Amino acid sequence: MNLTVDTEYGVMDITINLSKPEKDPKAIAAAKNAKQSGYPKCLLCEENVGYAGRMNHPARNNHRIIPLEINKTKWGLQYSPYVYYNEHCILFNTEHTPMVIDKGAFSKLFDFIHQFPHYCVGSNADLPIVGGSILSHEHFQGGCYEFPLAKSAVEEEYTVKGFEDVSVGRVKWPMSVIRISSADSDRLVELADKILCAWRGYSDEAAFIFAETEGEPHNTITPIARMRNDKFELDLVLRNNITTEEHPLGVYHPHGELHHIKKENIGLIEVMGLAILPARLKTEMEALADILINKGVSAVRADPALEKHGEWAEEFSARHNITAENVHDIIKAEIGAVFSKVLEHAGVYKHTEEGIKAFGRFIDELNK
Repeated sequence: MNLTVDTEYGVMDITINLSKPEKDPKAIAAAKNAKQSGYPKCLLCEENVGYAGRMNHPARNNHRIIPLEINKTKWGLQYSPYVYYNEHCILFNTEHTPMVIDKGAFSKLFDFIHQFPHYCVGSNADLPIVGGSILSHEHFQGGCYEFPLAKSAVEEEYTVKGFEDVSVGRVKWPMSVIRISSADSDRLVELADKILCAWRGYSDEAAFIFAETEGEPHNTITPIARMRNDKFELDLVLRNNITTEEHPLGVYHPHGELHHIKKENIGLIEVMGLAILPARLKTEMEALADILINKGVSAVRADPALEKHGEWAEEFSARHNITAENVHDIIKAEIGAVFSKVLEHAGVYKHTEEGIKAFGRFIDELNK
């Protein structure tokens, strides 16, 4: 299922992924630190080309990659087997090396954009919970597609000392995004590094942002690069992966009341406004529509497969006059509203007066 939904942050994209199983965030985190064995070591490795497969590793008999040079090192380009959007590509280091967000990563993103200026490209963050599904192998994702985040406007501009020549602003988005723009990509790399270094060590107890607890780092960035109107542009999405007893999967992760729709990590693609939802929702939403029309919302909690959607269904049913003609449209719109909340939960600064002030305190820190 692919659809678009209107939210207060603009139109967002929704897709249900029928190709991959729903992943547990804890399993993703454990995979990063697991001892690598077997051949190929992971699904991104160059050795997948022509590989016949095994019980726990799919065949890649017809898999091919395009060799590229990124920052004078060997990389490969492949097109994703899942095709979430137009020309969805994966750019990966030919060495099996972990994901790292640093100055070099920003430079690599822009080296790719210099070669493919009609594409956008971004990187998942490098920490569990706020990273993607494969943290053990350095890779980026890109394509010839304009994501909802790219369409969102800057709602407040800033000036960063020493970078007065670079446009800097806060994007109107449920997550916390700093957009920087310049005709000189090197200036963006320098400023992005300054922002990253400041964010890595930044804490604000009043906003419940802690750089580390008990020696474990929490702050990182999800970067997205593109060209727009002959200028280079970089979106820096501030991330934090702290957990609490109340939110063991992450304070800045979809909270428990949203897990009936989305429990997995909020990675790069979803940060940009394209929801990738689990395959189970296809049958569950069809069954939910049937029950709402034929039995009523009170019957949802009695169905073992749909019980987890009960509170949600009761809430939106109270706001709509549901009929056989509109039930599917209502469910789709309500899924979109949940995804918007998912991104709000993942945002370190909320789109409130208090959150915007806290965002400003970080910008002030950059200028000290």
